[in-house]
Amino acid sequence: MAEASDTLALIYQNLQDAGCDIQTTEDCMSFAKNGNLKGMLPILQQYRKALLGSVRLGQKKIDCLDYLIYTIQK
Repeated sequence: MAEASDTLALIYQNLQDAGCDIQTTEDCMSFAKNGNLKGMLPILQQYRKALLGSVRLGQKKIDCLDYLIYTIQK
């Protein structure tokens, strides 16, 4: 049983490191505790999509600032 506990701890830590909120973490851990790791996939994929959207929005803002900085320096 120590291995199952270690696996659950690793999954929990990974969710925390990924910045998952409490609800997402609890939902995923519920699947993990029931041995249904694949059940977490839709939740994780949706969270990943949201993070990627944030990255893209951030990149757009950086591009705008880079253009403004370039224009001012020119």
